[in-house]
Amino acid sequence: MTQRDKWAKRPAVLRYRAFADEVRAHGVIIPEDGATVVFTLPMPKSWSKKKRAAMQGKAHTQTPDWDNLAKALCDAVYGDDSHLHTVAVRKVWGQQGSIEIRPWVWGDPWTGEGEE
Repeated sequence: MTQRDKWAKRPAVLRYRAFADEVRAHGVIIPEDGATVVFTLPMPKSWSKKKRAAMQGKAHTQTPDWDNLAKALCDAVYGDDSHLHTVAVRKVWGQQGSIEIRPWVWGDPWTGEGEE
């Protein structure tokens, strides 16, 4: 975002502001001692049922980049997120978009409750 975005209403800025408002409205918290975050990005409607079944839960290797997703989430939750020190981020394909946040666990950060 730029200084101009304070008054220019670019679509990307409007989408980010709507996302930040929704995150705040849901009371999302990122544990300050560290977190694992899984972004589930929705599959395109144009994909066949066979391809959707094959890609469910698989790594999402396209844009948006994982670091931009994490940055947007952290900026929406905390005005100043410099105190966060450990965040493991993963992005996968799913039927619907979602964000799962769990406290950091040393070892394999992807095992634990809620794992499918």
